[in-house]
Amino acid sequence: MKTSAERLAALGCAGLVAATVAGCGSVTNAVKGDPSKSITMGTTAVTSGLDPAAAYDTGAWLLLRNTFQSLLTFPAASSAPAPDAAQSCEFTGGEATQYHCTMRPGLKFSNGHPLTAADVVFSIQRTKKINDPSGPAGLLSSIKTVEAKGDNEVIFHLGAADATLPAKLAGPAGAIVDHQVFPADKLLPNDQLVGSGPYRVDSIETMAGGKSLGKVVMSPNDKYSGDAKLQNTKFTVKYYDKPADLKAALDKGDVDLTDNSLDPNTASQMRSDQQSGKSDVQVVEGESNSTRLLVFNTKDATVGNTAVRRAAAQLMDRKALARDVFARTVQPLYSLVPAGIVGHGSAYFDQFGDQDVTKAKKILSDAKVQMPVPLTLTWSRSRAGSAEVDTLKKQLETGGLFQVTVQQEPDSDAYRKGRNEGKYQAFIIGWSGDYPDADNYITPLVVDGGLYHHGWDDPRISQKLVPDGLKQADRGAAATGYTQIQQIVAENVPLIPLFENKAFYAARSYVTGVESTVDSTGDFRFWEIGRTNK
Repeated sequence: MKTSAERLAALGCAGLVAATVAGCGSVTNAVKGDPSKSITMGTTAVTSGLDPAAAYDTGAWLLLRNTFQSLLTFPAASSAPAPDAAQSCEFTGGEATQYHCTMRPGLKFSNGHPLTAADVVFSIQRTKKINDPSGPAGLLSSIKTVEAKGDNEVIFHLGAADATLPAKLAGPAGAIVDHQVFPADKLLPNDQLVGSGPYRVDSIETMAGGKSLGKVVMSPNDKYSGDAKLQNTKFTVKYYDKPADLKAALDKGDVDLTDNSLDPNTASQMRSDQQSGKSDVQVVEGESNSTRLLVFNTKDATVGNTAVRRAAAQLMDRKALARDVFARTVQPLYSLVPAGIVGHGSAYFDQFGDQDVTKAKKILSDAKVQMPVPLTLTWSRSRAGSAEVDTLKKQLETGGLFQVTVQQEPDSDAYRKGRNEGKYQAFIIGWSGDYPDADNYITPLVVDGGLYHHGWDDPRISQKLVPDGLKQADRGAAATGYTQIQQIVAENVPLIPLFENKAFYAARSYVTGVESTVDSTGDFRFWEIGRTNK
């Protein structure tokens, strides 16, 4: 996305800097209660800012989904948004251009302030106005205006049809903030955040020497009036830099469970140990919303040639990558849309099948491309370390068709800047869906060069198929268009889907409820997690 079970007793403990969240009592008071009832979760989805107007990464959304409400939410194992802060929502205009929501009565923020339609309007307008370059404002771009009618009605007027708006509003991009607390034109510090979700944040620690979060302690929000039924009385999230550190914390009992952050070989071994009775750690396997891609810079003189990209696609051996590098903790992906989401298909397998050196060589020969083709492949981080990129290099060099140079840029900010500026010929990157809809795995990655700046665009997609898909409130009916889009993309290969992650959550034997919250929505529901009395 991306420790102690006790609350903080003092500032600056164990190399961490603690801050108490306003309106939630002092750090000293926070230690009261029974530490044995706490659930502590570990993750490597490191994050820093939690203001919903700027937070747009796995580690932040992990928290926001549990501390803020949106008009809608995704129930467990469902890709259809259901009411949350809203009592009901529906499209009322033709071609999905007007959306009307009626609020639940009596909602309150954790500080006791009433939550009304005015807060919803304020929250949407605020995110769009701040328009943080790293934030989720782009998800709300289809909203032209939003208005409140009384305290309980909200009407969205869209500049263009957007049938995915309910799904977008169901995530932290649609988080409702208190207009009496949050400034309209700037971000609020982490230690002052107030939400209306099942949990309130009691305290936050940052990692020593930086702004990244180290530990966040939460307790039930006694003002919450939604449908979630909490199975615990305290929940803590602790962040780790490396999968190995997270595994060590689980072994020592510093965390009770992990998210999908463990090294793939470690997760596989833990599952094997569980099955053979060697370990009391349980491993829950489920669907994931995370995919892995090989992206080309189509403005580059070499990989700007479609034949070069098609030959590379013909050399991919996804099965070997999943088996030998990721210990079957991932599954081969031949579609931009992962399994479990309407629109998933096999466009890349239909186009290229399994690895075939003869076919790849013919593609290059027919296009009169001199071999071996020089290619620089850049990567930043991987759960498998360098083994992932080394395997891709080996596959591309099969038959002597490519000569690959590997380079790493471990700094994530520098890596983002390099991609955006077109400095890389080809690079490996992950994509996690913001919401479980085919459009979210296609439009951000394909239209107008995509957010990874591959530079490729096809008017059939950007001007016809995508807009048509967004007019269909029945998302199942939109699947045909998304299948056609993927066929066009597979023919031109601006990017190659490699695999989708399986989700492996490891938990101590006394932890319950993990299987109830692992699904393709990407939502991890803290309230489902409990513990036995053993």
